[in-house]
Amino acid sequence: MFLWKRKGIHRYTSSACNANSNSNAPTEHIIRPTLYNLTTEDRKDVVPPRLSHLKGIVFKMRSSSFKHTAVVVVPLLILLQAPRVYGSPRSKVNDNAGVSINASTGITTSNCFPANGFTMPSTVPSSTDGWWCDMDTEYGFVGFSYEVTACQTLGELETDFKNIRKQFEGRYIRLYGACDNDGFYDDIIEAAWTAGIGVHALIWFGFDGSDEWMTRRDALFATLHSNLKAPFVTRVVQFGSEPLYDGVLSPQDLADQVWDAKAQLDDLGIPVTVSDMAYSYQENNGAPEVIQAIDFVDAHMLPYFSQQASIANNSWPLVLDDLDWFVDNVYGKKIYLSENGWPSKNYSGVEPNSPYAVANVQNEHDYYTLLDSKCTYFKTVPGGGVGWFAHIYSDNMEPGYGIYGTNGRLKFPFAPRTSC
Repeated sequence: MFLWKRKGIHRYTSSACNANSNSNAPTEHIIRPTLYNLTTEDRKDVVPPRLSHLKGIVFKMRSSSFKHTAVVVVPLLILLQAPRVYGSPRSKVNDNAGVSINASTGITTSNCFPANGFTMPSTVPSSTDGWWCDMDTEYGFVGFSYEVTACQTLGELETDFKNIRKQFEGRYIRLYGACDNDGFYDDIIEAAWTAGIGVHALIWFGFDGSDEWMTRRDALFATLHSNLKAPFVTRVVQFGSEPLYDGVLSPQDLADQVWDAKAQLDDLGIPVTVSDMAYSYQENNGAPEVIQAIDFVDAHMLPYFSQQASIANNSWPLVLDDLDWFVDNVYGKKIYLSENGWPSKNYSGVEPNSPYAVANVQNEHDYYTLLDSKCTYFKTVPGGGVGWFAHIYSDNMEPGYGIYGTNGRLKFPFAPRTSC
């Protein structure tokens, strides 16, 4: 549970307060811990768990030829049916990474996209069947958040995406911010195809409560349907950033948007989610409507802003606190840590909420080193493991958060594992 403040807005990730923030005039809030927990009754109305439970049936067998009773314990696998996941039909997922794929698909290697070592085909395949790697293989470091407010050129996008792919073995870029130029997402698609990297696309809400997100949504969906390469690089569409926390839509209205998006993108096999933090769900009574609607979880994790923060090496309990909430409440859905990092400096809008929190390059480095050391744990989290993004690619995008400094050089050695 932790509280953070960024871009001039107070961010709370404890179950701690009633946050009715004014985006133009940030105010302090009183912390009153009230942890929300779904009851058994609540849970059954949300969504059936996608978990398998092994139980035993004990029964007695009697035989006239035996003078005793044999007690046999037989395991029974009970599969509780999950709701349909529009975005990732099983037929479009390659569960056999490393096994040769039929040449008729146009895939030229014995791998799946966007696995490291995958070679992009020379032409666009006719179908995404067998194209995507199973999300169970996507744990540990998966890529970078990448801000697009600067409306980078196609050349700039290609250079950065190739570097993320080759230098860091990143499998994805997660878009952050918005560029409203006509055709910009076409450039994202082309750069991603050229670099061989997947995209977590974003319908950006911003922080001012405006309705520009609707125009962005419609433009993105139009591009996804018109660009032949779009379903081969677009792994997911996110509603973000933090629409639940900012109260742009009620939980039910946001869930309705997710369901509608899933219906519109079903033919493309593109999942839909919401990019937000644990507290945002907690302050909305768990937002069961949203949890039911999303295909997987994009969780924000910025422990520097915890009221208990000190140094990055001590932040693991803070990370686990929010991560455990998701594990306990999303019923086996895949989890990614999307807006995830530790700043190397503080400034207006990026002030700590603990007098002991330290922002410097060493602690930014230590935070990612800490996450990398938990690779085995992330691999075992229910739902197919936890994949994490580094927020963000460069200090030129968001000061203090970048792996690269404003001078274009790495601020520290960065080589996290993509598997373990």
